[in-house]
Amino acid sequence: MKLRLAVFLLALAPLARAQDADPPEVSLGERLFLETRFAQFFAANSGGDVNRPLGNGGDPALAETETTGAPLPGPFAGQAMNCRACHLVDEQLQRDASGLPDLSVGGMRSYADFARRSPIPARPDGRTHTPRNSPPLVNATLPRKVGLELHFDGEFASLVDLVKETLVGRNYGWLPTERKQAVAQIAHVIRQDDGRAELANEYGGSYRRVLAGTDPNLPEDLVLPPILRLNVDKANDTQIVNEVAKLIARYVESLEFSKDSTGAFSASPYDLFLLRNNLPRRPKGRETAAQYSQRLEAALDALPTPLFVAEIDGPFALHAEPFRFDAQELEGLRIFLRTQGSSSVGNCVACHPAPDFTDFVFHNTGVTQREYDGVHGAGAFAALEIPSRSDRLADPNAFLPPTAKHPFATGRFRAAADAGDPDLADLGVWNVFMNSDFPRPQSRLKRMIQRTLTGKVTKDELLDAAIARFKTPGLRDLGHSDPYLHDGSADTRADVIGFYAGVASLQRAGALRNGDPELAKIQLSGADVAPLVAFLQALDEDYQ
Repeated sequence: MKLRLAVFLLALAPLARAQDADPPEVSLGERLFLETRFAQFFAANSGGDVNRPLGNGGDPALAETETTGAPLPGPFAGQAMNCRACHLVDEQLQRDASGLPDLSVGGMRSYADFARRSPIPARPDGRTHTPRNSPPLVNATLPRKVGLELHFDGEFASLVDLVKETLVGRNYGWLPTERKQAVAQIAHVIRQDDGRAELANEYGGSYRRVLAGTDPNLPEDLVLPPILRLNVDKANDTQIVNEVAKLIARYVESLEFSKDSTGAFSASPYDLFLLRNNLPRRPKGRETAAQYSQRLEAALDALPTPLFVAEIDGPFALHAEPFRFDAQELEGLRIFLRTQGSSSVGNCVACHPAPDFTDFVFHNTGVTQREYDGVHGAGAFAALEIPSRSDRLADPNAFLPPTAKHPFATGRFRAAADAGDPDLADLGVWNVFMNSDFPRPQSRLKRMIQRTLTGKVTKDELLDAAIARFKTPGLRDLGHSDPYLHDGSADTRADVIGFYAGVASLQRAGALRNGDPELAKIQLSGADVAPLVAFLQALDEDYQ
């Protein structure tokens, strides 16, 4: 009965949003996030008419939603690429005859997809998938003290930069040599949109009308503030693209997991457990996340009789698991927080401190080495020849990822391991750090890497320290973002825990190339897996 009530409340969500509408810039940003006409495939197949639907079946990359199992029907089949294709929400949420969610197929997403690596439009470069798993966007732009370095390798120093480069980049089908065409296509769509498409009907009419923000007949919740308005007829192409990127960024910034009036997370069984037991729920003052996690561990140790969370306190409507925080979840939390000892030590908080469960920093946890060695044999990654800083500088096309400045670069070290080509591997931050094609994130990346080193180091040693580092993801609502790890190789949370137990042994044996020293502290047995999985499930929530 409670599940049906939860689903009924979900059905009322659109009405609630209408009464408590998003700011106009967020609503318009969502429209642009869904826009499929910016893509190269649309430009090449629309005959220049942005208001005519594609008549050739659409981009094949959008025909289906790729998963780790059987594919699902593509929600944008017959169209071209958009942001939502790789960052889904409820497009694959199925319902049974009574209207209840059927979680046996598809399901909800926290702005992630179902693929190990996301499909992208086929072009002459031969690429068909992104080099990495698409991370969820919910909580992706939380405030942080270390700086907003975005993507797994810190490529972007701002969300606007990320959005802009995505729109004119390879995910939308554009080759690095086609940047001018990409910019022109976005501006063409904005200028020529006649306001009759489905999205336009829902979001105020033509782009010209809503971006101007002066039409007295515009709904109040779609009137942009003056500082964000744009006269499309007077703006040049670059200004239009910048405006589009700013609005999409505003939308992405609005995507956060549930918080209460104090600013503390509030919707998962874990959060309810903290509240019910009067445990600290967030850092105070200048306290760091690591210090807060230590304080939480001490408070748990001093807790005489825990009050647990049961199914009656939920239940989940969008997860096929109980809404629960009981003795097993508590044991998992203790293992997660424990940083020393001879057994049952997760040391997870070294990279995933509460309450965000990420330090937003870059670490080498051995994912690249496992993938490469899995293809080429044990010890292959340790023997892989990686160029020095001077060699890379002398021939960037041979080693670095393609950019507008180096459109014909191979990108060989930002690629999935391939049995047919031992030169391909993904070195993460190494591709960006000390790469002049990415000037904006350099100072912060340097500080992050230097903090992990001792003594005076050379530039070559600094660059070597960047090998195979990737940004720490958050752990909230993992049930809506599988598969896991940057290569999408882990199907379940138990798989991830098993992976860390394995790389911890490698790190202690000195067999993990450039591995993070914190990995050596992990001491897990098979008996620790179930409690840790239970705790991680308790971080789930019914995101919508």
